[in-house]
Amino acid sequence: MDQAEEGARIGAALAGWLGRLTFHDQTSDEVTALLIDTVVAWARAEGWRAYRRAASVMPLPPPYEHQHSIVDVGCARADGAPVVIEVDHSGRRRSVDKLRLESEAGRIAIWLRWGERRFEPPPAPIAMVPFRVTSRPDPGEAGRRYSRRPASDRPAPAHLLRDVDLGDQVDLFPTPEGTGRSGTDSLERD
Repeated sequence: MDQAEEGARIGAALAGWLGRLTFHDQTSDEVTALLIDTVVAWARAEGWRAYRRAASVMPLPPPYEHQHSIVDVGCARADGAPVVIEVDHSGRRRSVDKLRLESEAGRIAIWLRWGERRFEPPPAPIAMVPFRVTSRPDPGEAGRRYSRRPASDRPAPAHLLRDVDLGDQVDLFPTPEGTGRSGTDSLERD
């Protein structure tokens, strides 16, 4: 299996794990931290060693070129190439460059992008895991607040604002003849 195929397989597994994640009214920094913690928990559940703020192969720009950048999560696997995961709310070009260099170094590169909009896929073999959220303006600050509801938590359906003709309505609970009680009340009890 090549890097792109393995990245897609690992990305799909991570997306499945993230599908259960919900939160309400979090800041951008809080969502990013929550996603990193969730990625680490997922990697450990896979049996991998997971490291936050792992060293990257990408050098920092001058005057720090003797140091290296970091990835949000680095994973060591006994049965395959290391996996690196970058978690971003924005589409920073530097993230793509970093993940490309990680891939060239033999690592499986995953880009976890979160937000409300659709994301342009990165170049192969970088795998992208999109994570959709909703947001609202934060009235107390200049930023936004983000939420993610469970898939089953849907808004209530719209109600009719007009009269409905119930002329052919069927009585679901008819009264048995001669009892004067509803059919549910006339059941024998043990």
